[in-house]
Amino acid sequence: MDRSNKKPTGFPARLAAIRLLDAVCRRGETLDQAMSSATGSLSNPSDKSLAHNIAANALRWMTALDAMIDSATKNPLAEDAKARMALRIALVQVLVLDTPQHAAISTALPLVQGGPRRLVHGVFSTLMRGVEKGDVALPKYPAIPGETRARWRENWGKEITSAANQAWAQQAPLDLSFKSNNVGELAEELEGENLASKQLRRLPSVPVTELKGFETGDFWVQDLAASIPARLLGNGDGKTVLDLCAAPGGKTMQLASNDWDVISVDNNKRRMERFHDNLKRTGLEAQTVIADLMKWEPSEPADAVLLDAPCSATGIFRRHPDVLHCIGERQIADRAEVQSVLLNRIAPWVKPGGFLVYAVCSLEPEEGEEQVAKFLEQHDQYEIAAVGPDELPSGITPTSDGHVRTLPTMLVDKGHLDGFFIARLRRKE
Repeated sequence: MDRSNKKPTGFPARLAAIRLLDAVCRRGETLDQAMSSATGSLSNPSDKSLAHNIAANALRWMTALDAMIDSATKNPLAEDAKARMALRIALVQVLVLDTPQHAAISTALPLVQGGPRRLVHGVFSTLMRGVEKGDVALPKYPAIPGETRARWRENWGKEITSAANQAWAQQAPLDLSFKSNNVGELAEELEGENLASKQLRRLPSVPVTELKGFETGDFWVQDLAASIPARLLGNGDGKTVLDLCAAPGGKTMQLASNDWDVISVDNNKRRMERFHDNLKRTGLEAQTVIADLMKWEPSEPADAVLLDAPCSATGIFRRHPDVLHCIGERQIADRAEVQSVLLNRIAPWVKPGGFLVYAVCSLEPEEGEEQVAKFLEQHDQYEIAAVGPDELPSGITPTSDGHVRTLPTMLVDKGHLDGFFIARLRRKE
């Protein structure tokens, strides 16, 4: 016991976790947005990591956790009631993170100081007795939240939605992209397997900074699906490409590594600082611009433009479980409108004969297939530059329209991959 504040050891991290959970569930923020304010009082990086891990897993398993809580209360607790939040925090620690019961409840009770402590303790104790008897347990897979599940079933069908549940239960693997001139012995030395010739290698989730080659900048972290947009532009041979919405820089590093002269634009100063760190570590070069794309424009058209557009990010739910609790039809519609405006604005920025690659890390057709179809209707100077099967990693195939759509049913036996939509368009001569 920490006698200085009469709170149990480990309580500050749990307090930060419940603040993170509250930010997502009540205020609609993402975990990344809430991290600074929720964990600002924590000086130890491991405490910040623990708070994030608790909150992220509570969000991932929330449907099952809430069903447990509701089974042990006479009257349902409000969705945002502090007692429900505290129980989610305590239960996920025991059932998912293997925290001892006494540590989970002793750090959860102070979260409802002056509130329903007896209720929280009673519900927790009841459920733990059920766990010990085998009457209470988490399901095999976490359930995608109701609104998203219904939307995905309508758009993609039951099989893909079920695969999404399975993907959500697994810790995402670590995908490393290697510089094109540095593929070989180092990639072979690292554990895992090649997923895209030798330029991308998948490892079990491990601390990336401890891997050989990190400090010398031989690779960067980038999910296989996220590597496809830049891959579709091939070798640049010194031509100019605009990488728009570029931070934190994975696609820029791919392009620079493949001999493109890259101009990278993003409006987020904090993310661009991380971007510069990545460029410095890898020794790759790009011209970086911090600017709003609605105000900035290039001095002349480029040979290629890659737009990784702002989107709902529902395709990266494995790593960011909060998005499925923050995103609904209104947010998807808002982002689709921004994407449409951006596509119309950048259409003249591609030279005749050049390419426009449009990408979103979203599983929503409004942001992908429908967005590109509308763009082509409005811009007859563009045509689809169909993606061929030989341009894609094994296990990923183009759609019938020549686009790329990665789904939860792909690479299941290798750890899944993020959900992306990618289209390659050519501006006619």
